[in-house]
Amino acid sequence: MTCWALLALKPPHLGKTRLAGVLSRTQRERLIRVMFERVLGALDGAEEIDRVAVITPALELLPRGVIALDDPGAGLNHALGEGRRQLIARGADEVLVLHADLPALTATEVDDFVRQGRRASLALAADRHGSGTNAILLAGRGDFNFRFGTESFARHLNEARTRGLEPARAALPGFAADIDEAADLQDFTDTHGSLLAPNLAPWSTTRWTPSPKTFLLLHAAEHG
Repeated sequence: MTCWALLALKPPHLGKTRLAGVLSRTQRERLIRVMFERVLGALDGAEEIDRVAVITPALELLPRGVIALDDPGAGLNHALGEGRRQLIARGADEVLVLHADLPALTATEVDDFVRQGRRASLALAADRHGSGTNAILLAGRGDFNFRFGTESFARHLNEARTRGLEPARAALPGFAADIDEAADLQDFTDTHGSLLAPNLAPWSTTRWTPSPKTFLLLHAAEHG
């Protein structure tokens, strides 16, 4: 079995705009780079991952050995679908689709997730709210339409069931802890201490408190 990991990454200067209230542009760009590097490190250390491909125009961020794929320009779901088809054409039997902002992810969790998905033919990992999808493992080459966006976890479940699949639902902390909102960043620093802080100094020490308006937007994940 050959398992590829597939990620999509915006250019750092265009990403994480919803953190603008707590991080400067320089800090946001650094955060994107650090999180991406940590995800790549977890994938590199995972026994079950054979190759890694990234859909991005930011080729300067890709280390040697990581395959760059073009973005067709029709949105994230279309790009990931096209990317998966390209990887299957290159010989992939399994494709792990995950986001690039999972800074607590470990190689052990990646291996566990892949093995769960292999047994069920499909695995899903939700974000910490249980509404977004942070990773999908697709074992086999059957069709699957990606549904990233608002409330994507329920929509991915529905997509799976229309195809006669009951996915494994992985509860792995490293897959749940993505960072899109100021609240996510605060929760991460509360839970993981200074895991990111050395890479983002000077770090704001102002604790974020949600207003009623921002709370309503909390679950509308940037990539879902």
